[in-house]
Amino acid sequence: MTNRLSPSDAIALQKRLATQIRSKPLIEPEAGLLIAGADCSYQKVATQGFAALVVCRWPDLAIVDIGRGVGEVSFPYVPGLLSFRELPLLNEAWDDLTQKPDLVVVDGQGIAHPRRLGLAAHAGLEWKTPSIGCAKSLLIGEHGTLREKRGSRAALRDRGERIGTALRTRAGVKPVYVSPGHLCDFDSSAAWTLRLAKGFRLPEVIRMAHAEVNRMRRASEG
Repeated sequence: MTNRLSPSDAIALQKRLATQIRSKPLIEPEAGLLIAGADCSYQKVATQGFAALVVCRWPDLAIVDIGRGVGEVSFPYVPGLLSFRELPLLNEAWDDLTQKPDLVVVDGQGIAHPRRLGLAAHAGLEWKTPSIGCAKSLLIGEHGTLREKRGSRAALRDRGERIGTALRTRAGVKPVYVSPGHLCDFDSSAAWTLRLAKGFRLPEVIRMAHAEVNRMRRASEG
């Protein structure tokens, strides 16, 4: 994937790639599965970006590998085109891994996206790996009221089409917005997100990736 596309070219590419996304149930929990969290961070002033993929073993979530990517970010910030800004960095992190995961949970959107190709969906398609998007904020769509208890959920819809799930991963805390990426479905993405959210709002693997990219950024800033 290149980050030299114009925004209009990127939109056209998203529309083509979205037709290749496939929905299927994810693997059931079993000991030894490798699950990765993916996240990016940026310097506040400079154009350098940082990406990390932290691979953990299920069910104890012991870290078995970390892939890192660092580089200049040349694609502009355009709402709905985040993958063209962040995926080049995440591709570096993916190539840096010695142990590829069975599932990747990305801090971002899956198909809950205007053109049904958010960062998690784009990454899963490029890596040919099941992926889930877990976002802290709502990009698109509407959902009904959730109860306050952990595990409460409501279907997220856009113009009548199901695109994801609003999921409360911790009682009394704002929900996260979960959507399938590639080779995943609605039930599986919500179930795995809830399993991986152990006492916090975000899944542990995303929290680990977030901590790693922030460590990388701080180290670069001295």
